[in-house]
Amino acid sequence: QVQLVESGGGLVQAGGSLRLSCAASGRTFTSRAMGWFRQAPGKEREFVAAISGGDDNLDYAESVKGRFTISRDNAKNTVYLQMNSLLPEDTADYYCAARSGYRLSVWASEYDYWGQGTQVTVSS
Repeated sequence: QVQLVESGGGLVQAGGSLRLSCAASGRTFTSRAMGWFRQAPGKEREFVAAISGGDDNLDYAESVKGRFTISRDNAKNTVYLQMNSLLPEDTADYYCAARSGYRLSVWASEYDYWGQGTQVTVSS
């Protein structure tokens, strides 16, 4: 069983930055692919970024490429999402997710564990 706890959300002006953190329990963090997803009010959950286990391959949604960076600190069992140049359309609840395997995925259905989410609001 893996428990994920996100933090770092908040209110920020457009153009600003936030760093989200996701702390994971368990002894197999290093080998797990991790992902960030977001869900805006009235919209479906969408992929934001993912990092594989072991070799740290990365993938990003087109809408965040060049602005967001996903990283992980295996010693701390934590994955991060650095968000720069934030836009009002980035406003959403952001969720951390973990896979049982090491391959990253852009599909929410392929993640086995989810955090409770952290709210990000970007004002214009």
